[in-house]
Amino acid sequence: MEPKYRIRLYLLTALILMGCGTLLSRLYEFQIDRRAQFVAKIPITHTVEIREPGARGRIVDRNGVVLARNRRSYEIVFNLEDIYVGYKEYKKSLADENEDIDQDEKPLLAVAKNKAPDEEMIVEAVREWVIPQLESFGLSGQRYTKDIGTHYKTYRGLVPYRYRQDLTAEQFAKIAVRSHEIPGVEVRVMPRRVYPYGALAGHIIGYVKQWEKGDIPDEYRGSQNKNKHFQGDAKGLTGVEFTTDEFLKGKAGKRILVRNERNKVIATEDYQPAREGAEVQLTIDSRIQLIVANVMRLIGRGAAVVMDPNTGEVLAMVSVPNFDPNDFIPAITEHRFSEYNTNRARPLINRAIGRYIPGSTFKLPTAIAAACHEKTNFWHNCLGFSQFGKTKIRCWKTYGHGSLSLTDSIQRSCNPFFMSLAGTLGSKAMISTFELVGFGKKSGILLPSEDPGFLPGSDTWRREYPGASITRATLAQFAIGQSQSLATPLQVCSVAATIANGGKYYQPRIVRRILGADSKGELQVLKENIPIVKTNLMDEGVSKAEMDIIRLGMWKAVNELGGTATKVALEDVFVAAKTGTAQTGKTNIEHTHNAWTTSFAPFENPRYSICVMVENGKSGGAVAGVLSQRIYREIFNMEAGLNTRITRLGTYAGNFDAFEKIEIPEGEIYSLTNNDEGETGDEIDDVLLREEQPALVTPNQPLLPSIAPTPDQEADSN
Repeated sequence: MEPKYRIRLYLLTALILMGCGTLLSRLYEFQIDRRAQFVAKIPITHTVEIREPGARGRIVDRNGVVLARNRRSYEIVFNLEDIYVGYKEYKKSLADENEDIDQDEKPLLAVAKNKAPDEEMIVEAVREWVIPQLESFGLSGQRYTKDIGTHYKTYRGLVPYRYRQDLTAEQFAKIAVRSHEIPGVEVRVMPRRVYPYGALAGHIIGYVKQWEKGDIPDEYRGSQNKNKHFQGDAKGLTGVEFTTDEFLKGKAGKRILVRNERNKVIATEDYQPAREGAEVQLTIDSRIQLIVANVMRLIGRGAAVVMDPNTGEVLAMVSVPNFDPNDFIPAITEHRFSEYNTNRARPLINRAIGRYIPGSTFKLPTAIAAACHEKTNFWHNCLGFSQFGKTKIRCWKTYGHGSLSLTDSIQRSCNPFFMSLAGTLGSKAMISTFELVGFGKKSGILLPSEDPGFLPGSDTWRREYPGASITRATLAQFAIGQSQSLATPLQVCSVAATIANGGKYYQPRIVRRILGADSKGELQVLKENIPIVKTNLMDEGVSKAEMDIIRLGMWKAVNELGGTATKVALEDVFVAAKTGTAQTGKTNIEHTHNAWTTSFAPFENPRYSICVMVENGKSGGAVAGVLSQRIYREIFNMEAGLNTRITRLGTYAGNFDAFEKIEIPEGEIYSLTNNDEGETGDEIDDVLLREEQPALVTPNQPLLPSIAPTPDQEADSN
C-alpha cells in the first residue's frame, strides 16, 4: 500500500476512535453520572386495586313476584387522598403564577408542603377546589363538610367517599366525560336495593345497611395497602335480608387500574367482574299478603299470620303499624328515623313474632294436652266461677254453663272447664304438651328477634322465678292464657294449623328455597326448605277421634248458636275457630285487652290457618273474628279470580284507639246471631293483674341503620 493511502487510513481510524470515545463518554455521563437526573424525568405509572361489591340477590314470593331487587345507582365518589394530591399541584401552580400572595392566602398554600394531609386540608381541598369545578359542570348539591372530615379520619384513602348517589342518567353522562379533569373524582354505577311494593312485607323482608369500618378485611388494612380502594357490600340488618345474608350477598369483583404520574387512569390492567348473589324465594303469597295488610289497617296495632296447615308455610305475615324498607336505602334521614322511633306504636317491631298474653286461644293446646293424656271425655259442671283459696276466677257467663264436654267447652269458651281440666292434668303434662306444639320456644322460622313466649312452670319460668312453685291458681290461669302466659301470633296460628291437619305440628317456614346461578347462568337450587313435621300427635298416642273432638269444638264455635266465633262464619265455606280476649293490665282505671281469633278453613281439607291479634280490642269475636272473616272472604274471592292485582303499599302509623267491635256490612253477615256473646277478658280477679307484666314484651330494639349525613347547607340539586 502506498504511503499516502496508509496515512489516510490512519487518520480515518483515528477519527472513528475519537467518535466512539466521545460517544462512550457521553453514554457514561448519561447512564452513570447523570442517571438519577434522567430517571426522575421518566413518567411514572402505578397501579390501584379497586374492590367492587357484587349485587345482592333478589327476594321473590312463592309465585316469583319480585319483592326486593337492585337498580342502577349513578354515583360520584371522592378518592380523598387523590384529591389532595391534585389540589396540592393546583396550589403550587398558583404560587408559581402569583409570587405576591396575600397574607390570607398563606394558610391555603400550606397544603402544598410535603406532609400528610389532615381532615381540615381534605375538607379545604373539596370545598375550595372540587365543588366549584363540579358546579362549573352544571352539577351541584348539598355540602357535607363534617361528614367528609369524619370519613377521611376514619378511612384515610382506603375508602372512597360517596358524595352523590342520586344522579340521573343524563347527569352521569355529563360528568363522566369530564371527571378526568378533577383528579380523585370518579363516577360509577353501583347496585342499589329497591323494594318495589313499599311497605307490603317490610317486617318479613327487612332492609339493608351500608357496610362499616369493622367489615373491612385485613387484606385491605395497613399502610402496605395504600394503593387499594375498598368498596364494601351492603349487609342485611333485619328480616330475611339478615337471616339469608350469606346467600343474598354477591361475590366481589376486582379492577386494577394503571395511573400515570398525574394520577390519571391510562389503562385497565386486570378486571374480574362481580357476581350477583343468590335468589331467595319466600313462602308468602303477595296477593294474600296484600289482602291481610289492607284488612289490618282497620285497627291501630296488631298482627295477623296466614299459614298453609299442610306444610307449615307462612303465606302472609302482617304487623301493624308498618314501615317502608325503601326509607332505609341507601341511608335513612335522621328525621325519618326519628319519626319511626318516636312513634309509640313501634312500627319497626314485628308483632307477629312478639309475645302477648294469649287469652282463651290457650284452651286449644290445653285441649290437646287432654287428648295426649286420655282426658277428652272429661266433663265439668260450670257454676260461673272457680275458687282457688282467696282467688276467684269467673267465667264470662257469670251464671254458669252447666255441665259441659270438651267439645262444648271449646265452642262456648268456658273458663271453669279448662281450669278444672288443667288441675286434673297437672303442670308437667300441660307444659310438655304445650312444648310439643311449639309454645315456650322459638319456632326456628328464618326471622330475627323471634320471641319464644313464656309458659308458667317451664324450665325458663323456674330460672326466672327460683324457688317458686306452681299453685292451683297459677295452673288455672295458664290453661286459659292469662297472667304469666305469653305466646306469639305465629305460635297461636301454628296450633290451629296442627288441629286443622289432624295432629301434625309443622315447623313454620318463611323461606321456601334458595337459588343460585351455575356456570351457564341458569338458576339451580342451592337450598331447599322442605316441610318438617316437628311433632306428630299420633305418635304421642292421640287418635283421630280425639283430634276430631277438638276440631268439632272449633267448628261449633263458628257455626252453632252459643259459639264465641260466629262472626267468622262465611256463606259457602265452613270455618272452624277459637276466640280469645286477654286482659293485659290497667291503663288508668280501665282494663286493656288483646283480642284474638285463630282459625282454619275450609273445615274439610283445610288450606288456610289464620291468626289475628288486635291490641286494645275488647272482644275476640267482635274484633279479631270479624277481621278473620274479611281475610277469608277476600282470599276465597282471590281464588275465584277476583282481586289478584298486587299494588304498592304505603306506610301506616297505627294508633291507640280502643275497638269494641268491627262492623260487618249487612250483606256480608253469615253468622247465626249478631250477639257479641263470648269471653270479655275481665274474668280474672283484679288481684292477679300486675302492672309489671305488659301486653307486649318487645323483642330486641331495632338495630341502628345507616343514617344519612346532615348537609352543611341546602343547595340547588341539579
